[in-house]
Amino acid sequence: MTISYGFHATMTARPGKGDELADFLLASPSLTNEDCVVFLIGRSAADSDIVHVTEGWTTEEAHHRFFATDEAQALLAQLQPLIVGEPAYLDEVPVGGKAVI
Repeated sequence: MTISYGFHATMTARPGKGDELADFLLASPSLTNEDCVVFLIGRSAADSDIVHVTEGWTTEEAHHRFFATDEAQALLAQLQPLIVGEPAYLDEVPVGGKAVI
């Protein structure tokens, strides 16, 4: 399956909530969406409360369509109490690679 749209998000969990934030994100409905081809959660080696999300979608439109759903909006609302400040986002156009977990 081709990935034509991707992004990275970096979030800072409330102090001591990095595990809870990572677990919450790993239960995300993005994982079961057929247009979400890559969904990786990582943690900062220096600060376990900093959590990174990498997503790859079949198209930018598929990504936006998913995040416009009630399910995704509810997820974002539940996410807010776990984080401090605003997440940092970086859009990208994937060009290749490999993920083996």
